[in-house]
Amino acid sequence: MNSEPPGWRTATERALYGPRGFYAQHAPAAHFRTSVHASTLFAEAVARLLLRVDEALGRPDPLDLVDVGAGDGELLTGVLAALWEREAAGAQVLARLRPVAVERRERPARLDETIGWQHELPAPRTLTGLLFANEWLDNVPVDIAENDASGTPRLVLVEPDGTERLGPEVAGEDAAWLARWWPLTGAGEGARAELGHPRDAAWARAAGALRRGVAVAVDYAHERAARPPFGTLTGFRAGHECRPVPDGSCDLTSHVALDAVAAAAPGGTTLLAQRAALRSLGVTGRRPALSLAGSDPAAYVRELSAAGEAAELLDGCGLGGFGWLVCEVDCAGGWRAG
Repeated sequence: MNSEPPGWRTATERALYGPRGFYAQHAPAAHFRTSVHASTLFAEAVARLLLRVDEALGRPDPLDLVDVGAGDGELLTGVLAALWEREAAGAQVLARLRPVAVERRERPARLDETIGWQHELPAPRTLTGLLFANEWLDNVPVDIAENDASGTPRLVLVEPDGTERLGPEVAGEDAAWLARWWPLTGAGEGARAELGHPRDAAWARAAGALRRGVAVAVDYAHERAARPPFGTLTGFRAGHECRPVPDGSCDLTSHVALDAVAAAAPGGTTLLAQRAALRSLGVTGRRPALSLAGSDPAAYVRELSAAGEAAELLDGCGLGGFGWLVCEVDCAGGWRAG
């Protein structure tokens, strides 16, 4: 009987998505906060992006809006609300819109009935519109490699209590990905890397669902020139970072090698920071004129609050530093249209 523990990819799959896994037992919003939770301005920006894509595509009917890794459907709910507020323009899009959440958890009871819910990614080349994945790829399980005393990368094996030990030498697809995207040669004993090819494949499948349109992945990210020397694996529990333990008690996440994901994606790709992306979508963080406090105090308070929320979304040391990967499939310039 083989008593060898699994690598982190298998352990994470069980710990997050198994019958007694983290996402089977917990609502994500109770444990970590994303841009969607930080401010309605994020959903409003995605709504503006959807309108740009719709225009670039010639206003198709139906117009698809797919949220991958949708949690409890907060982003789609916010986008629909933002469209309703746009009166004629929003109503025209809503009449053609086909919003769908992709999430492995069960459908929330109070979700708007107009929002579809499915557990699997859409089939290849079936969508026309916008596919959005906010903090999805960081939860796609990956294995971890660590250099041994001789500088040889080995798979890290892990017990349910988080105890690690080194396993076999990295080989095959893992070794090829490591050599290209996160080489550990000469990095010394203890240097680590998260082996990201499952995320590359996952995004290729997700973005490959587009026949025409734009796919956006938003996540904690790094690129080849500045990989973290000891990896980024961590846990989150009740809103606080914690030791990563694959027992179902906490979220398990690691940053995404977004440049590698981009190389595997279909269509034209753009990589940029969230602060740049959101500014291009109208999120400025500009404080209201002080004169407004005298003429309309309530409006001044509202705009000041929005400026504070925008500042958090744009903060380069926080949410604003997230990476955006934008893929345009037969929709060149679509995300910058309008």
